[in-house]
Amino acid sequence: MSVIAENLEKIHARIASAAGRVGRDPSGVLLVAVSKKCPPECVRAAVEAGQATFGESRVQEAKAKVSHLSGSLHWHLIGHLQTNKARDAVELFEMIQSVDSVRLARELDRWAERAGRRMAVLLECNVSGEGSKFGFKPDEVGAVLPELNAMQRLEIRGLMTMAPFFKDPQQARPAFRALRELRERLQQQQGIPLPELSMGMTNDFEVAVEEGATVVRIGTAIFGESRGAVCERGEPDA
Repeated sequence: MSVIAENLEKIHARIASAAGRVGRDPSGVLLVAVSKKCPPECVRAAVEAGQATFGESRVQEAKAKVSHLSGSLHWHLIGHLQTNKARDAVELFEMIQSVDSVRLARELDRWAERAGRRMAVLLECNVSGEGSKFGFKPDEVGAVLPELNAMQRLEIRGLMTMAPFFKDPQQARPAFRALRELRERLQQQQGIPLPELSMGMTNDFEVAVEEGATVVRIGTAIFGESRGAVCERGEPDA
């Protein structure tokens, strides 16, 4: 078994354990392997281990990578998207998790119309209030959601957030809980389903699962601190 396969097995076991602690079915949590900065051979190793969904942060990097990988893989954009990259993003990705403005949503809707497809998206919410992070403020989402939901080519599947980094992952719990509670309020107030909550990364994904994450985005725990190092050396980073 490859190191990447071993890492994936451990992560799935940790997801199952976290889900079990709160009475959830672990099959309700999608693992997105964050493959940014990973060469295609690392992605192939993950695919051979059964991983099918990958997350990329930059359109240009993904554009080069996707062309080298065949098969029925699912690609999600998880990084900030500039409006001038909307056309390429619609062509490349199955889901865009980082819609953080009405302007971007309009561009995606426009290009999805031209492509003749529906585009699944998540709304990125800055629940922690950090100035360094993108996303709608929690009190903005309710006001813009009717307009976004009315766009003909966008499917608003749910919400995404990036919690602050803490050495103790328990400190990220309030951010995850805030996103879940925001989702619940929006569903109740606006009467629309928002089934997906994308939250939790390598350092804190177990806490995110306990708080209701349906999508976790994990890179380092699969591919190592230096992307590609696991494939090249055949061992995990220290």
